[in-house]
Amino acid sequence: MTVILDGQKLSKKILTTLTKKIEASNLRLGLAVIAIGKNKVSEVYLKQKRLACQNIGIGFKLYRFPKNISQKKLEEKIKQISKIKGNSGIVIQLPLPFSPLVASRFFNLIPLKKDIDCLGQTNFSRFCRGNKKNMPPVVSAISKFFKKYKIQVKDKNVVVIGAGRLVGLPVSFWLANNGAKITIVDKSTKNIKVPIKKADIIISGTGQANLIKGSMIKRGAVVVDVGTSTDKGRVSGDVEKNSVLKKASFLAPVPGGVGPLTIACLLENLVKSSLYSN
Repeated sequence: MTVILDGQKLSKKILTTLTKKIEASNLRLGLAVIAIGKNKVSEVYLKQKRLACQNIGIGFKLYRFPKNISQKKLEEKIKQISKIKGNSGIVIQLPLPFSPLVASRFFNLIPLKKDIDCLGQTNFSRFCRGNKKNMPPVVSAISKFFKKYKIQVKDKNVVVIGAGRLVGLPVSFWLANNGAKITIVDKSTKNIKVPIKKADIIISGTGQANLIKGSMIKRGAVVVDVGTSTDKGRVSGDVEKNSVLKKASFLAPVPGGVGPLTIACLLENLVKSSLYSN
């Protein structure tokens, strides 16, 4: 029987612990989220971030800008938002209507201590070198799942589907630092079924609904779904859940898996950055 990795349950434990830390240290924290335009998937996560902040006593401020905002104007706004003392942590909601190279310039404008998503060059470089103090939230979420359920990555064949800045890239570095044998699959891969069929662990973050089916994985594989897409108001993941459940040993589903746990880990980074200096 497939074990479901319950992100809701684990995230509640983390948020409860954070609430106690905030109250014990009398912290006054605020999360600032910068959103460019509107994206259906992003709107789901914005709502969840706001709710999580409200539940544990963290302020939430959304700065929304039009999709056609100029690069120069956005840079000015990020600098202004970064200077506001009450904005303890700052997140730029992805995806952005800019190239990855341009987007990286925005991330680097966020002060080190406020870069709780670890997207700035300094924090991300520290993470890539093995620093575990502040990890990218999605990596932290997956690592907590694996620790709780005793899932080992060392010497395992792991396929990471998607090489994005938010999921695929940081997850691949984390796996490499922990001794996994990694294959990265992206749009240029001709036949994704071949590496997926050999994988002990599959981690997917493409946002392409039902990309991975039960017939594509080997029996006993660990499947972690980090992709999110929406259709007619319904949230879907990269994994076709019903067929994968018949073969996987563990499944982190969408919704209810990595998503809520990632938000909890983001707020965990916020509290850490306020309690301890970088």
